[in-house]
Amino acid sequence: MRRKLLVIGSNTIHTYNFIALVKDYFDDILLLTDKKGDKEVSFNVVELDFRLKSLWTIQKIKTIASQFIPTHIHMHQANSYAFLTLLALRHSPAKKVLNAWGSDILINPKKHFLLNQIVKYNLKQADIVVADSDTVLNEAKKMVPYIKTKNINFGIDFLSCRNEKENIIYSNRLHKSLYNIDKIIISFSKFVKENKDWKFIIAGNGEDTEKLKNKVRELSIERYVEFVGFVDKKTNFEYYCKSKIYVSVPESDSISLSLIEAIVSGCIVFVSDLSANKEVVDSRIGFIVKKNENIPFEKYNEIDNEGHKERRDELKRLFSKVYNRQRYIDVYES
Repeated sequence: MRRKLLVIGSNTIHTYNFIALVKDYFDDILLLTDKKGDKEVSFNVVELDFRLKSLWTIQKIKTIASQFIPTHIHMHQANSYAFLTLLALRHSPAKKVLNAWGSDILINPKKHFLLNQIVKYNLKQADIVVADSDTVLNEAKKMVPYIKTKNINFGIDFLSCRNEKENIIYSNRLHKSLYNIDKIIISFSKFVKENKDWKFIIAGNGEDTEKLKNKVRELSIERYVEFVGFVDKKTNFEYYCKSKIYVSVPESDSISLSLIEAIVSGCIVFVSDLSANKEVVDSRIGFIVKKNENIPFEKYNEIDNEGHKERRDELKRLFSKVYNRQRYIDVYES
């Protein structure tokens, strides 16, 4: 029997990374997404409107699925993407896998009663719910206790660092209030008073970029802070490799693959006090931050190199593509 995968997800790098991870297991793949994009792919892509009010999309999904006849349906995000799909295909014999992202479970259900009910419906209708952190899965089970769950991530392409470490603190999260980059800047301004040979490199962009630049000017630390904008994968890894410290202190998050990339690239990490971060970060590799405006960057040199390497090796296995591809295959075959 031919294995056919119907993927539903937004036009993001995460969706395409997932497909790249599992595509060799399937004979045919079809992606339903909000925007086709310019990326050249080896599978068919159909563009649909996944806004909640687009109820006509339900009929379109039914029609597409009746022609494609998937053996497996894999939905990314427990939001309108999964909701419209499950309404359309709730009677389909295909096995239904739901990838829950952090915000789907940790944030959205608390925003509005309707969003809470949509997420619960999605969780109930899926045959299994997967996520990249136990924190997300445990919260999902609080909403629907009897669901089947499995912790799987998309895996990471690990590159070998050849750079010498420099006195650099690196951040590459989005420039929006959730990620508290303004507070990191305040912390760095205190640290750099006594450590003038350090630099703070801020990658990425977003709605708060100009506010962050203004904060740097306000604190008179322009010579120590560099905004490098959005960087490609190769440049991002170069920054990981030459930075001694990586910092990420969002208000809410699942396990961040950027955090894993930074750790395996040899960075000492400072992260916010979140359950998902505690699944990854222990005293061998970094610090859990209690106050974002007073991050104790000076403690970086308390980390032991041997302990850091030991934890890096553990995470390389848990976040390898080979390991996680097999875990997805185990789900499909079960």
